[in-house]
Amino acid sequence: MAPERRDWLLFTGWALTGAGYLLALLSILSIGILILPIPVIATVLLARRRDAGRGLSGLVSSASPPLFLLAYLNRHGPGTYCTTTRSGGSCTDGLLDPRILLALGVLALVGGIALFLVTRRRTALRVAPSRFP
Repeated sequence: MAPERRDWLLFTGWALTGAGYLLALLSILSIGILILPIPVIATVLLARRRDAGRGLSGLVSSASPPLFLLAYLNRHGPGTYCTTTRSGGSCTDGLLDPRILLALGVLALVGGIALFLVTRRRTALRVAPSRFP
């Protein structure tokens, strides 16, 4: 497998592992304890690799899926959102501004990718042989 592809797979693996930890943390009062073994196993498998540090910046991007989910769940915010049906209605109070959550999610995703590309480039420059003696 090409080193570039392997680096991206490591980045994705770390991003999914971090998202698993965040999901377990956010749902700790319900199913979080049942989810927690999955990212723990993924961490052990990834950390045992010799080149595991190459994709470690994926942990920065791992914050984006929960933020995107929160933005979607608060899509009718900010404030109160009411719905009506034939049998009655319901209101949801305290919705957050989804634009802020979406912006934070994009920032986390892009920031992690940018960090990954910068560290990958620095590593490539450090390893590359010099053309001039």
